[in-house]
Amino acid sequence: MSDRHPVLARYNAWANHKLYRAVEALPDAEFRADRGVFFKSLRGTLNHLLVTDRVWMARFTGAKTGPLQLDTILHDDFASLQAAREAEDTRIIGYVDGLDAAASAGTFTYQRMSSLETYVAELRPALDHLFNHQTHHRGQAHAVLTGLGVEAPVLDLARFYGEVGHGGLIRIA
Repeated sequence: MSDRHPVLARYNAWANHKLYRAVEALPDAEFRADRGVFFKSLRGTLNHLLVTDRVWMARFTGAKTGPLQLDTILHDDFASLQAAREAEDTRIIGYVDGLDAAASAGTFTYQRMSSLETYVAELRPALDHLFNHQTHHRGQAHAVLTGLGVEAPVLDLARFYGEVGHGGLIRIA
């Protein structure tokens, strides 16, 4: 098994936690306001990430997600969205931790949301995509926070390594 995916799953949860802590301090109107990012608002962006994680996890596990659009609002209010995000991050960590070498090196079959075409994909690059997609849209949310004058959290992988201690980077004082 790739040793990077368990680390990336934990980084993903860590970064989401930090981002959500910054967003929770905002008034509801700021959470909902169109800020010109791809999914308009922080509400739209954070819901999009939850939708896509659920879609990819369903693909990986062969489960059904039901009809979802990429801009589906699964949770209209911040508190329930935050709880769902934490549960999804826990589920992702559990899934990745449960992969053995053969499963991690395997493939899966799925249908795209935009067509009925069937695809066969390798799991490792698909997991890379799942985590990279999170980083992409967290960057948009981070930019929104910065534009609002909120002290946005540092979400660098190097900071995660320093705080959590997953090796690779050593601080020398």
